[in-house]
Amino acid sequence: MEKLKNYLKLIRIKHYLKNFLVFAPLLFSGNFFKVDYLLNTLLAFIAFSFIASVVYIINDIRDVEKDKLHPIKKNRPIASGKVSTIEGIVLAIILLVIAISINLWIHASFFAFMLLLAYLFMNIAYSFGLKNIPIIDILILSIGFLLRVFYGATTLELNVSNWLYLTILSISFYLGLGKRRNEIDKSKDSRKVLAQYNRNFLDKNMYMCLGLTIMFYSLWCVDPINSSRFSGINYLLLTVPIVMIICMKYSLDIEGDSFGDPVDVVFSDKTILVLVAIYALFIFLLLYIFPIFIH
Repeated sequence: MEKLKNYLKLIRIKHYLKNFLVFAPLLFSGNFFKVDYLLNTLLAFIAFSFIASVVYIINDIRDVEKDKLHPIKKNRPIASGKVSTIEGIVLAIILLVIAISINLWIHASFFAFMLLLAYLFMNIAYSFGLKNIPIIDILILSIGFLLRVFYGATTLELNVSNWLYLTILSISFYLGLGKRRNEIDKSKDSRKVLAQYNRNFLDKNMYMCLGLTIMFYSLWCVDPINSSRFSGINYLLLTVPIVMIICMKYSLDIEGDSFGDPVDVVFSDKTILVLVAIYALFIFLLLYIFPIFIH
């Protein structure tokens, strides 16, 4: 049982939270109740999660010596010696085979398969050197979030709104910059690239990206495609203040005693979890329930 817990910790199930972005195209398209769409997206979520776990394992094997110096990462299964390097490699191969098999099972397009591989190879390149290049390291982290969204869309042959794309891009940069910001204070010796960043640069660009996130999200809300779902008042605008409050609360956490990892920040703050749940409920009601009563 202890070995199983270490394997689960190694593949970082908690970080699968990021992979729920795969569901974004389905949710915002208005097709959430189509069973075949929902099933395919669920399988796509599993496939992407397993590919992400392969990346985590490779990264942990690659950075085992550096992780031993990190106050938090030293407790990871490979860094702590609870899982051997060989066990990690075998587990990574198994997850990779399952992910590719699922992708073939759902008859995803060739482009969807290429997005999956792009995420894998981009992050391998990140682990083997690109993470030491300033800006490029944050760019790769941001592209990873975008690939999740586009993978979810291409498996269903859906289009991603331009405003939604820009919203996710800008908030991805915000999250990446915030992570680096707090790593400077908490664990500067664990990453070579941190020596090339400073707080002023990261703060300025963080909040530039945060401002763009709220602006692009607001423009998504007033997009004619979304406005056409309502007669008269565009009720999606009611979600903008919720998004602003979520961002404010996240920023408050980032500027406090946090290592800056987005998943850790969200899971450690019950207020953010409640606010995200309220936002998700609002979106679901406005896109799926409310239109029934106004048409």
